[in-house]
Amino acid sequence: MQQLDRQTFQDRFDEGKAAYQQGDPSDSCPYNRYGDAENQFGHRYWTRGWITARSAAESQPQRSAEASAGQ
Repeated sequence: MQQLDRQTFQDRFDEGKAAYQQGDPSDSCPYNRYGDAENQFGHRYWTRGWITARSAAESQPQRSAEASAGQ
Protein backbone atom coordinates (compact mmCIF):
# COMPACT_ATOMS: atom_id res chain seq x y z
CA MET A 1 0.00 0.00 0.00
CA GLN A 2 1.16 3.47 -0.85
CA GLN A 3 1.99 5.84 1.98
CA LEU A 4 -0.46 8.72 2.18
CA ASP A 5 2.03 11.42 3.08
CA ARG A 6 2.86 15.03 2.24
CA GLN A 7 4.82 14.13 -0.87
CA THR A 8 1.93 12.07 -2.20
CA PHE A 9 -0.44 14.95 -1.42
CA GLN A 10 1.80 17.35 -3.35
CA ASP A 11 2.05 14.95 -6.30
CA ARG A 12 -1.74 14.58 -6.56
CA PHE A 13 -2.28 18.31 -6.04
CA ASP A 14 0.18 19.11 -8.84
CA GLU A 15 -1.45 16.52 -11.11
CA GLY A 16 -4.79 18.25 -10.64
CA LYS A 17 -3.34 21.68 -11.39
CA ALA A 18 -1.64 20.36 -14.53
CA ALA A 19 -4.89 18.71 -15.64
CA TYR A 20 -6.74 22.02 -15.36
CA GLN A 21 -4.07 23.78 -17.42
CA GLN A 22 -4.36 21.08 -20.09
CA GLY A 23 -8.10 21.70 -20.26
CA ASP A 24 -9.26 18.52 -18.56
CA PRO A 25 -12.65 18.84 -16.84
CA SER A 26 -12.88 18.28 -13.10
CA ASP A 27 -14.71 14.99 -13.64
CA SER A 28 -11.73 13.52 -15.52
CA CYS A 29 -9.96 12.76 -12.24
CA PRO A 30 -8.11 9.43 -12.57
CA TYR A 31 -8.83 8.49 -8.95
CA ASN A 32 -12.02 6.88 -7.68
CA ARG A 33 -13.87 8.98 -5.11
CA TYR A 34 -15.51 5.86 -3.66
CA GLY A 35 -12.55 3.49 -3.96
CA ASP A 36 -10.07 2.35 -1.34
CA ALA A 37 -8.25 4.81 0.94
CA GLU A 38 -5.52 5.37 -1.63
CA ASN A 39 -8.01 6.30 -4.35
CA GLN A 40 -10.04 8.53 -2.03
CA PHE A 41 -6.85 10.34 -1.01
CA GLY A 42 -5.83 10.78 -4.66
CA HIS A 43 -9.28 12.03 -5.65
CA ARG A 44 -9.44 14.53 -2.78
CA TYR A 45 -6.10 16.18 -3.50
CA TRP A 46 -6.21 15.92 -7.31
CA THR A 47 -9.55 17.74 -7.19
CA ARG A 48 -8.20 20.29 -4.72
CA GLY A 49 -5.32 21.05 -7.10
CA TRP A 50 -7.72 21.37 -10.04
CA ILE A 51 -9.95 23.79 -8.10
CA THR A 52 -6.93 25.82 -6.92
CA ALA A 53 -5.72 26.22 -10.51
CA ARG A 54 -9.20 27.22 -11.69
CA SER A 55 -9.56 29.78 -8.88
CA ALA A 56 -6.15 31.28 -9.69
CA ALA A 57 -7.02 31.53 -13.39
CA GLU A 58 -10.38 33.16 -12.65
CA SER A 59 -8.91 35.74 -10.27
CA GLN A 60 -6.07 36.85 -12.59
CA PRO A 61 -8.26 38.69 -15.14
CA GLN A 62 -9.92 40.56 -12.26
CA ARG A 63 -6.56 41.66 -10.88
CA SER A 64 -5.37 43.00 -14.24
CA ALA A 65 -8.74 44.78 -14.76
CA GLU A 66 -8.50 46.33 -11.29
CA ALA A 67 -4.93 47.48 -11.97
CA SER A 68 -5.86 49.11 -15.29
CA ALA A 69 -8.97 50.73 -13.78
CA GLY A 70 -6.83 52.35 -11.10
CA GLN A 71 -4.64 54.10 -13.68
